[in-house]
Amino acid sequence: MGQRYRVRAVKCQLLVASFFVMVLGVSLTILTIITYYGKHFTVISEVSLETNLYKRTLLHRGVFFAGICLSILLIIAALLSVVATVRELESAMAAVFFCFGVVFCASVKATYWSITNGIVAEDAMMDVYDIVYEDVRSNSSNTRRQELHTIHKTDCLEEIQNFLKKHMTFVSVLMTITIFFMVYGMSLTLFLWYAIHFKKSLDRKGKYTLPKQ
Repeated sequence: MGQRYRVRAVKCQLLVASFFVMVLGVSLTILTIITYYGKHFTVISEVSLETNLYKRTLLHRGVFFAGICLSILLIIAALLSVVATVRELESAMAAVFFCFGVVFCASVKATYWSITNGIVAEDAMMDVYDIVYEDVRSNSSNTRRQELHTIHKTDCLEEIQNFLKKHMTFVSVLMTITIFFMVYGMSLTLFLWYAIHFKKSLDRKGKYTLPKQ
């Protein structure tokens, strides 16, 4: 009986963890959309410069696609985890473990990048602003004046810098939480996969067949 209760407890924990993973996936989707369509980012990415490092280095678009892929993988892993737990499917549980492992590796990479290279995005945006400002000072291009006016209308330079720092901090915190849940989820799925594989005190025993009369 003790083994059966432990298995049930782990299943309940995995279901709860799956719910939080789903919330993380939705949160990451919202954060990615804000990063791509937020006025602080679009006002810089839309500047028509051949030397626009923020656009040329694919920071704006690359972060968007990476965030969307990661959030989709989180949501799929959460849904698959619920199905695998309720139905006690060995192959599905293995797939969940694989998804958690992939998200874990991606989250570690994203966290490391946001901590060590987060300043790259800020520098690229500031360089674009400096170039636009110098162009306005050196000539009377209406396009450059309009772009500089749009940047100032969005926010002052200091406000954009503060927003970027807060945004990167939030990204780091979200990725750290994701790493924790991925490690937790992998340990639970590994335990349940073992229990399913060896039929250790499960509520379901796979497919049921009625005896022939």
